Amino acid sequence: MTTPTAVGSLAPHREFSQEEIEAGRTAYALDREHVFHSWSAQETLAPMTVLDAEGSWIWDGEGSPLLDLTSQLIYTNAGHRHPRIVQAVRDQAEKLCTVAPQHANDARSEAARLIVERLPADISHVFFTAGGADANEHAVRMARHHTGRRKVLSAYRSYHGGSQLAVNLTGDPRRIPNEEDAGVVHFLPAYTYRSYFAPEGQKDAWTEQDEAQAALAHLKQVLELERPSSAAAIILEAIPGTAGIYLPPAGYLEGVRQLCDEHGIVMILDEVMAGFGRSGKWFAHQHYEVEPDIVTFAKGVNSGYVPMGGVAMDDAIYSSFAEQAYPGGLTYSGHPLAAAAAVATIRAMAEEEMVENAARLGEHVIGPKLQQIRENHPSVGDVRGTGAFWAVELVQDRATREPLAPYGQTHEVMGRIVAACKERGVLPFVNMNRIHVCPPLNIAEEEITFGLDVLDEVLALADEHAA
Repeated sequence: MTTPTAVGSLAPHREFSQEEIEAGRTAYALDREHVFHSWSAQETLAPMTVLDAEGSWIWDGEGSPLLDLTSQLIYTNAGHRHPRIVQAVRDQAEKLCTVAPQHANDARSEAARLIVERLPADISHVFFTAGGADANEHAVRMARHHTGRRKVLSAYRSYHGGSQLAVNLTGDPRRIPNEEDAGVVHFLPAYTYRSYFAPEGQKDAWTEQDEAQAALAHLKQVLELERPSSAAAIILEAIPGTAGIYLPPAGYLEGVRQLCDEHGIVMILDEVMAGFGRSGKWFAHQHYEVEPDIVTFAKGVNSGYVPMGGVAMDDAIYSSFAEQAYPGGLTYSGHPLAAAAAVATIRAMAEEEMVENAARLGEHVIGPKLQQIRENHPSVGDVRGTGAFWAVELVQDRATREPLAPYGQTHEVMGRIVAACKERGVLPFVNMNRIHVCPPLNIAEEEITFGLDVLDEVLALADEHAA
């Protein structure tokens, strides 16, 4: 078993006084008395208290360090408490703490410049939002006004946010209790490991090329049945995140781009989770030969230090609102504190080569280690990812690919895996039958190696339920 000494030798030194521990316990008691948590049954919840965070580490309510393989909700791309970002927020608060969005200010202007500098040349304007869900909402609104159409096509096994339109765009089970007639049509995604198109008995021989061709044929059929001239947009995660970190097969996004061009449909790529270096490139769609009309972002743009999202649009979308007012806005659009954090994050990521570090770790450390873990454990059906963005998919049977629990459900062993990881000093990200490995982009090699070693150890628990 991994020893506490191993954790202590890697985590930054931090000692907590009894007063700090007691303050954490008070925070927990007040949380349970007053705070309403998202996506949870309130009376069964026991949230972990976090006393502090630094780099790739957090400290729980008892002062124990945990290696953060979650990047929280996969957004602390530059790690916790990065000094340059903290200082930028502090400086901005002393200079111009807040200002209404109709006024220009240097933090927002520079943030916009730095963002579009990393996107295709004709994407040169940004509408800032407070997060990823409203970024996707506004992207759809822009597409609808630009095209004069209403329908939006979105994939199953996707996640686009928790607000009303965004959750209807979403293709996972969280949509179902919130469904309404939002003008959204869902289609089956390109997902090679769990293909909806591979003939029975041929999944092992099914290639990425097969999957791309079949998924594109299916999308084309859906478009024809729905009438292409009624479709305003197709929205896809450049790499689906919460839904499973399954990379689009080669040629798929390019084929979607072609369908959009043929029918005058806006292509929206959701980079809320995959963007800003997470995949080993500044934006995940840069792994493919495709240029979207709209890119949505949030999370990693400023490592989540201050809430921010946005819609980056090409010149054609922008031109629809050049002389005609855009019917939408947000009180905190481009908030100076969030913008200053974005400027500092992007500059730190570039100067400290965090994107390159994520690509290197993915290729030479995380990927090979996860392949080794797959060989070690019959419960591991698939490992996949890129950069600092990986998923380990757990199954009952490798041959049939039967998941550890039915889609939309979670096996009880997942809770025991999380507990065993935390006992050994690691905080994992779990969703359904998957463990996601998504550390900060600037994590050290010895830290991620430690985290993967712990995962290798605790997956023996899942093996008990595998054939």
